[in-house]
Amino acid sequence: VQLQASGGGLVQGGSSLRLSCAASARPGSTYSMGWFRQAPGKEREFVAAIDWNGSVTDYATSVKGRFTISRDNARNMLYLQMSMVKPEDTAVYLCAADRSLRWIVEADPDAFSYWGQGTLVTVSS
Repeated sequence: VQLQASGGGLVQGGSSLRLSCAASARPGSTYSMGWFRQAPGKEREFVAAIDWNGSVTDYATSVKGRFTISRDNARNMLYLQMSMVKPEDTAVYLCAADRSLRWIVEADPDAFSYWGQGTLVTVSS
């Protein structure tokens, strides 16, 4: 699975932003997808994940109620709708994919095998 994230930028605190991730995979393959973020000097952290059908989602506590993950399998796209953003949301956001549902047990980077490059989100106060 090849992944390409986009949509980052500089936004003001309290505003909204939508990130996108274009995926390319073998026809007929199914995979979960997720978003992670990494701030300067910090470890990569889980943000949100979604299964193939979109019926199962999970969010980090820090973004629950503010961010929404979704996907459009017909367009091979993953989205992260970010609302009420805060300066602490500033990070490089990366999309990831995996053919398993390991992330349901533990949503950490090791649960995902495929990674795209990141897109930088900067939130001003």
